[in-house]
Amino acid sequence: MERWGWSCALCGTLNGFDDDALRRLQHPEGWPELTSSFVDLEIPVDGSEGAGDGVQARPVYVAAVDLACSEEFLELIKSALLAALEALIPGSLFGLMTFSHKIGLYDVQGPIPVVKNVFIPPDTEEDGLPVALEDAMPLLSFLAPIDTCKDRIAAALDTLRPTSSWERGAASGQEPDTVLLGGRGFGTAMSALTDYLSSEYGTTFALARVFAFLSGAPDYGDGQLDTRRYGEQYASKGEDPDLALLPEQIPFYKDLAAVAVQAGVCVDIFAITDEYTDLASLKFLSIESGGSLFLYTNTDDSTLPQDIYRLLSRPYAFGCVLRLRTSSDFEPGNSYGHFFPDPQYEHVQHIICCDSFATYAYDFNFSHPEGFSRHTDPAVVQIAFQYSVIEPVKHTSENETQSSTSNMFCLKRRLRIRTLQYRPAKNINEIYDSVDPETLLHILVHKVILISLDKGVKEGRSLVHDWLSLLIARYNQALRSDARIPESHVDVDFLQCPQLQMLPQLVFALLRNPLLQLHEEGIHPDYRIYLQCLFSALEPSSLAKAIYPVLVSYSSPDKQAFPRHTLSRAALIMSESPIFLLDAFTNLIVYYSPSADPSLPFPPPHDCLLRTMINELKQGRCITPKLTFIHGGREDPALFERYLIEEQDVDGTGFTSGKGFVSFRESIRHAATDIIETESSI
Repeated sequence: MERWGWSCALCGTLNGFDDDALRRLQHPEGWPELTSSFVDLEIPVDGSEGAGDGVQARPVYVAAVDLACSEEFLELIKSALLAALEALIPGSLFGLMTFSHKIGLYDVQGPIPVVKNVFIPPDTEEDGLPVALEDAMPLLSFLAPIDTCKDRIAAALDTLRPTSSWERGAASGQEPDTVLLGGRGFGTAMSALTDYLSSEYGTTFALARVFAFLSGAPDYGDGQLDTRRYGEQYASKGEDPDLALLPEQIPFYKDLAAVAVQAGVCVDIFAITDEYTDLASLKFLSIESGGSLFLYTNTDDSTLPQDIYRLLSRPYAFGCVLRLRTSSDFEPGNSYGHFFPDPQYEHVQHIICCDSFATYAYDFNFSHPEGFSRHTDPAVVQIAFQYSVIEPVKHTSENETQSSTSNMFCLKRRLRIRTLQYRPAKNINEIYDSVDPETLLHILVHKVILISLDKGVKEGRSLVHDWLSLLIARYNQALRSDARIPESHVDVDFLQCPQLQMLPQLVFALLRNPLLQLHEEGIHPDYRIYLQCLFSALEPSSLAKAIYPVLVSYSSPDKQAFPRHTLSRAALIMSESPIFLLDAFTNLIVYYSPSADPSLPFPPPHDCLLRTMINELKQGRCITPKLTFIHGGREDPALFERYLIEEQDVDGTGFTSGKGFVSFRESIRHAATDIIETESSI
């Protein structure tokens, strides 16, 4: 601030005060940007966005249920949707649709549920459905208010049955006994549903969330996927199976996501199957429309009901715009996450829908080779996040009592601005000392996912190995300036830098992770795609647990022994603790060692410290981790022991063999030594 103006913290431009600014300056509360680095502003809702304070914008949810399925699948979906109904706020609108070889639309606003069916043409070249969904059932009959129709929706769910082979055979013109489980017209159903909902976009709703439940690959109508590519003999063809199974087969679902965004529709896909479903093609419909992708390999211990309840219980924002600006010496480089660049403006990203768990990452480039021109000036980053929310408004009629209120909603548009200052590092040692290893791993995983999609998993593995080797080489070259360090010594453990000491273990664990396992090691391609989508949305500490789980020991259910152990059998033996809690983000395992005192209660009681910790971990998570109790003396410990990775090999690369992490360290040492020797001889 100057007497007659102010200088921009980003570009340094001096701006003079006009008369209005001078008047505001007399009242400091009128300048929120001078009192906090956080500024939240309410901004007018643009008329083109379809709602204002006086226009209704109700939350809309649609469940699309696959009926080309098993009874077990349907029972799980019914349970999940009953949980979802409990999470929805009063006044929300809910629609129930089914799909197989036909689309079923449910009207639950009358005394008994009514379903209208529209058959899907088996020939994908036919021009759309024989009857438009709007003609089969008006949209406002399909979308039922949750507060008055919850019981009727539950009754409609109870009527759902899998389609029979006789029905599918009749629809496809085949004999019933020749029809395999299938007839899943998912692509046609989603395309028709998007078109159906679009008529009320900007009038009844500002965002419609669709939950699509799939039991297998779409194999009927538009958007069919050929699952035979999973069984191809790639080795005999000289092809890389990991690279062949990562791209989409057809652009149908990516194109449909773009249509869905224009219609105000966000799709979450819940795949409950252990068969190849080609999530590489289907994922675009979810992540590019602002939704998420979930995969459950069986119905027995699925956390689907808990996950959908959590998803719907969290507040969400939509129609978001994220802009990142920096001071003049540096600028944003690559960006990572489920957002999309603006076609016109630099460093502006669009986010269709997100909640507080959504995470986005950037790296930076210097604007010129000299780096920061003056190390005394702070480096400034400013983040502007503009978003919409739907908020309930309690409206009371003049003729009604105060207690008789109707649920109404309005669209709010907000802008949050955060301005941050950082002190530039003076040398490389300061950078090493300030590293956050979890954030570093986060950026590395994003880069690995992108290169795996482009050049294959083997190339991604090589990138990780080479990156760590080069980092260790550069670190050791920086150490050479210290005369006390012998030149022949190559430090792979970052002994002089505590902030970097976990990196070799994190990289080793990343190479062991299913994200980078090879096809011949038995990794299912759909599971890899699911991990890519999950990992690219997690914040750093959660991702670190998913890559390198946290192992905590307890001397009793009420007393913690040690906060963190390395993932090795040797660590278990040396700790001498009887109880261990392993947090792998998607899994929580309580393990009692075979030598545990028989008097220790198993499983641990609900009112103990260990249970309290488990509940806290579950509550602070975007998905529900599976909780497993294993007594090593009575049950198979294989599930727990598979996480003890430091004595396992990094398979399939040739980088290490036989001795797990110890051998991996030596391979990294040799690679770093080669880099140092090669560069010193030039």
